[in-house]
Amino acid sequence: MHQSVLHAEENYALAGDILQVVLPLTAISTTLIIEDYNGSVQFLKAFTATTVTTQVLKYGINAERPNGGDHSFPSGHTSAAFSGASFIQRRYGWSYGIPAYAAAVYVGWSRVNAEAHYTRDVVAGALIGIGFTYLFTDPYKQTFTITPVVDLDCYGLHLAARF
Repeated sequence: MHQSVLHAEENYALAGDILQVVLPLTAISTTLIIEDYNGSVQFLKAFTATTVTTQVLKYGINAERPNGGDHSFPSGHTSAAFSGASFIQRRYGWSYGIPAYAAAVYVGWSRVNAEAHYTRDVVAGALIGIGFTYLFTDPYKQTFTITPVVDLDCYGLHLAARF
């Protein structure tokens, strides 16, 4: 019985390891497949800033991990996962972003569950990934907007479309 529990724990960690790569690869692959080259540049800026910041903090702070290892803060797996997920959401919308964020949350959970990180490490990694995405990324081709208009003698909607 103990071996099957241990095996399940290893599978959770492995799934997190895989997802932390799949999310950023999905983000950059999507930009290339749909020929959104501005999105490619925006993602690469955000991901690079996320990775560099995470590594500088990891080695500058050198916090101990729950399992006794080094370089706990912030979680690199989580910053990478949230960089990919937040790019997908920011660039292409919440319908794609919700499942991406769910996968990124799983990555963070798997790191805490595997005793590779504390919750603070995961939260910091998520904030770094999301923060740089929002700094460098614009929404993709917003083609139709509706804005309420309220003035002293006018109420209505402003409709705008881009072709």
